Amino acid sequence: MFLSIFDIFKIGVGPSSSHTMGPMTAAARFLDDLRSGREKEPGAGTLAGLGASLHGSLAFTGKGHATDRAIVLGFAGFEPATLDPDRAAELEAEIHASGMVTPPDLPPLKFQPETDLIFDYDRTLPGHANGMILRAYDDAGNLYLEETYYSIGGGFVLTASELEGQGEGPDALHAEKEEAGFPHPFGSAQEMLAMGHGTGKTIAQMKWENEAALSPRAEVQTRLDGVWKAMDDCIDRGLRMEGELPGGLAVKRRAKNIYDQLKAEAGTNLAQPHVANDWLSVYAMAVNEENAAGGRVVTSPTNGAAGVVPAVLRYYRDHCIGATEEGRRTFLMTAAAIGGLIKHNASISGAEVGCQGEVGSASAMAAAGLCAALGGTNEQIENAAEIALEHHLGMTCDPVAGLVQVPCIERNGLGAIKAVSAASLALRGDGTHFMPLDNCIEAMRQTGLDMSTKYKETSQGGLAVNLPEC
Repeated sequence: MFLSIFDIFKIGVGPSSSHTMGPMTAAARFLDDLRSGREKEPGAGTLAGLGASLHGSLAFTGKGHATDRAIVLGFAGFEPATLDPDRAAELEAEIHASGMVTPPDLPPLKFQPETDLIFDYDRTLPGHANGMILRAYDDAGNLYLEETYYSIGGGFVLTASELEGQGEGPDALHAEKEEAGFPHPFGSAQEMLAMGHGTGKTIAQMKWENEAALSPRAEVQTRLDGVWKAMDDCIDRGLRMEGELPGGLAVKRRAKNIYDQLKAEAGTNLAQPHVANDWLSVYAMAVNEENAAGGRVVTSPTNGAAGVVPAVLRYYRDHCIGATEEGRRTFLMTAAAIGGLIKHNASISGAEVGCQGEVGSASAMAAAGLCAALGGTNEQIENAAEIALEHHLGMTCDPVAGLVQVPCIERNGLGAIKAVSAASLALRGDGTHFMPLDNCIEAMRQTGLDMSTKYKETSQGGLAVNLPEC
């Protein structure tokens, strides 16, 4: 099994990898099909307009997660990695006003979001909870082209045929990539440990060699450093910003105020011994406040859990003795290896398995990364990931009003704290432990299957329906 670190860590925009980045990517893919001359419907005339319908979780929480904006901007030709989030609202308003989109290398197309973008609350598509149907029409209003897409978490998108046939798409490429000569194609933690034992290499070293089979090592390092810069910049911006988050809940940004307090206490006798938890929380909250505001974030492995890995990595850099640049790269490589295992064998999608698949996965990744950066053995790293994931099992995804604000922002802070605790516990042992990581990942998958849909990113249960009286 091989999943690139740049599939796990993707630079994009908030507030959701599955509900914002995925639909925008799907719209971009649909435009590519139109450009490529893919065979249109029989009898269709000249391409003239676009439409879309959102289903399942995309319908229930799409407005809170800016799925409508994602489709609008995606149809206009924008993509998550290059969209300027500061201009998103202005661009969307222009399209609403004109009722037209002008994607590159295609004619101007009619698209009025109020009527041409449908939130279908009554129909969940069969392949996945995050389903959408994108359509193009001719100048007489007849169907020109139609495709069904599923946003399966972490910004990954598959068509219905890719999902059903498993002959294409990111996950299905594993077997093909193994045959292409990736040196360490581990598909489970057990295989990962066995390959490490057989080669004498660390998890990070094996991950580096896998990535280097795809691109030159220097290029991988440059891109990896770019991922960290995007994470670090997101933290810094979140620590500077003030005000109220969008969406109607009147949730105020808190990261700057907490950060200012922590800076004022630094070097004095005012700080409590547990102040490290506050630093972890404020770094994570800064990222997730930026995500909630639609800012630029890195999927880690999702947007809803984007604060955990950057927070723990910033904690490593600024607070841990002996932190190095090489340690930072080891952290990210190791974290990506664990994230790939979880995605391959279970899920990182809140709509599939609840928040255990998002913040739980992120905490496991961060725990493994920190353990590796601090010199842990492969066995200790696997133990750290298992500890962190185990204590997120059963966590629901119940965002209030469909917004990634309550409880999502604080939840990332607690996920970061658990990650550091898990890494510390693992480093105090020799790597032997009762529950293997593979079994814990399987338990998470089974728990997600058993979990009621109302607790899986639909805002129909949990905190989302237990609100204070106003």
